[in-house]
Amino acid sequence: MKVVVQRVQEASVTVDGELVASIGRGMLLLVGISPEDTQKDLDYLVRKITQLRIFDDPQGVMNLSLLDKGFDILAVSQFTLLADTRKGNRPSYIKAARPEMALPFFDCFVQRLEKVLGKTVPTGVFGADMKVALTNDGPVTILLDSRDGQ
Repeated sequence: MKVVVQRVQEASVTVDGELVASIGRGMLLLVGISPEDTQKDLDYLVRKITQLRIFDDPQGVMNLSLLDKGFDILAVSQFTLLADTRKGNRPSYIKAARPEMALPFFDCFVQRLEKVLGKTVPTGVFGADMKVALTNDGPVTILLDSRDGQ
């Protein structure tokens, strides 16, 4: 499981010109799920994301977590994070989970985030052609891979 974490001033998702999700300050998560992912991967990333100290304390040092600040998360499923580009110029997505596995896993991921945060986590629309807009704050962008925590 791979997640791109972007610290944002604001982020939103539109589908067919209609706004489907938006947040103010917090994190935009781009989430890639592989067929090998398990509950252990999910647990690791939920813990890491919610406790990641990437928000400024009163001294301007990145020393506070999303939980400390009470900010929001917008989660977007993105199978292209699992692209294999080693051969040729056309990416292969064979390492990405099929929708019948990825959607329930993504939903479980979001539910776990909601439980830890104590509030709703808006999402994009799984499988849709989404337009994701954000104002990256910093910029701060971090790639997390659940395999790194095992």
